[in-house]
Amino acid sequence: MSTPLLQVSNLVKHFPIRGGLLQRVVDQVHAVDGVSFDLMPGETLGLVGESGCGKSTTGRCILRLIEPTAGEVIFNGQNVTQAGKAELRALARDMQIIFQDPYASLNPRMTVGAIIGEALTIHKLAPNAKAYHDRIVDLLETVGLAADHMRRYPHEFSGGQRQRIGIARALAVSPKLVICDEAVSALDVSIQAQVINLLEDLQQQFGLTYVFIAHDLSVVEHTSDRVAVMYLGRIVEIASSKDLYTRPQHPYTEALLSAVPIPDPTVKRRRIPLQGDVPSPIHPPPGCHFHTRCPIARKGQCDVLKPELKLAGDGHWVACHLRG
Repeated sequence: MSTPLLQVSNLVKHFPIRGGLLQRVVDQVHAVDGVSFDLMPGETLGLVGESGCGKSTTGRCILRLIEPTAGEVIFNGQNVTQAGKAELRALARDMQIIFQDPYASLNPRMTVGAIIGEALTIHKLAPNAKAYHDRIVDLLETVGLAADHMRRYPHEFSGGQRQRIGIARALAVSPKLVICDEAVSALDVSIQAQVINLLEDLQQQFGLTYVFIAHDLSVVEHTSDRVAVMYLGRIVEIASSKDLYTRPQHPYTEALLSAVPIPDPTVKRRRIPLQGDVPSPIHPPPGCHFHTRCPIARKGQCDVLKPELKLAGDGHWVACHLRG
């Protein structure tokens, strides 16, 4: 068994809420509340859940774009959470992110060549001007763009082309891990398929490892080797993609999958409606966070005790008192 490339242990991120004349901390948003998982080299882990469940915050805490409140992130044997500025800059070569919004993530005042080449300059990866130019052209062609696009500005491109520029920027430093933060959610469906195929081709070509953050379960099913389902800052289920979609264990996962449309009109799926709204992350429910909406919750257990992830099958983990 090979060593995990990424190990996340009890990752926590609480955002302070300030109020009053002195702007004192009056409360906290529990964005991420004890997330743990391992990621093997060359693997794709899908991270799914409703909006606001902490998926993107988890991804940004892994890269230290946001400082975690507690927990540990080990990347390739190095402790990311304890790394200093110099160590973090070196680690940034191996860990990159593709942002959700292809419009907001590119500097409108910079040419495409300058956007992609910025990392080459920072990490001193181009010994001369010719090497710099050739590397940018190579990256553009790798993601399906033309060499002369390097002289244009982001506003001259469509959403799908801008996301390709973002992918080229992430690849510029030859990373090992790429976090795709809702990388296709802002694109049209036909463009989504092209970008997903591109990401899969790049993974094969460069041996990349992905954390694929999304809320579209049908997209994650086809891109991920394993899937982790998040609810209100916690992972409630982790399994292989095939196992999770054919044999979900957690009631929340079952409800999510029941809402996914099936293109075959002859196939009927029983819809599992969830009662009420998602609780506030400022004051999450005690015990299992899902117990306020769970159809099988047991009073005196689910509303008191926090469920830990337990093995429910071969590589299938579920955080539920009544399942697994």
